[in-house]
Amino acid sequence: MIFLICILVVDDDLHIRKLVSHHLHLEGYMVLEASDGEEASRWLDQEEIELAIVDVMMPNKDGYQLCKEIREDYDLPVILLTAKHQLQDKEEGYKAGTDDYLVKPFEPKELLFRIKALLRRYQRVSEDTIHLNGTVIDRKSYEVDCNGQTLLLPLKEFELLSQLGSYPGRVFSREELIRLVWGADFEGDDRTVDVHIKRLRQRFAKRTEDFAIQTVRGVGYKLEVFKK
Repeated sequence: MIFLICILVVDDDLHIRKLVSHHLHLEGYMVLEASDGEEASRWLDQEEIELAIVDVMMPNKDGYQLCKEIREDYDLPVILLTAKHQLQDKEEGYKAGTDDYLVKPFEPKELLFRIKALLRRYQRVSEDTIHLNGTVIDRKSYEVDCNGQTLLLPLKEFELLSQLGSYPGRVFSREELIRLVWGADFEGDDRTVDVHIKRLRQRFAKRTEDFAIQTVRGVGYKLEVFKK
């Protein structure tokens, strides 16, 4: 069997690691295991990893800390595994930058579905065009084709739409969007994001029902693509 995609499984529970690894191997994935966040950081530095499955409660470096590190230094999707299911715990996970959140105990098949969905979503980023039903974002020409009408957006609005559109369904905090679109040295505040989101909503509200930018209270924003 040829392994094409490498997935990192991070959990201090050996049973969970082996269970997840077993099902991933059956699906043809290459798997690396880490018992805590520090060991995971070493794997990330050494290997080409394409997705990380991370437990929240771990010694030395917990899942939230590791997730923040991955979001700052790497471009790969993260699924948090946790026994916690309180809304505030999920909020903390999304603020740390996770792409998805799965509560223990879970069905291995559900984890596999989520992995495949995230890998498909991240493959969009390497493409020059982003398709949101009839709306097409061209990252080479900086144009948006909205059902046959070409729109030229202000640069930051275009970059913000491209960032959200590259990962439909993923929640981005305002702080993340500031760093990704405006840069780490931006001296303004996160209300800048709110203003640009409002403008994007106004631009597309009467033009298309292909997608919507939704507010996730207490966290930030996500773009949802509507099924046709």
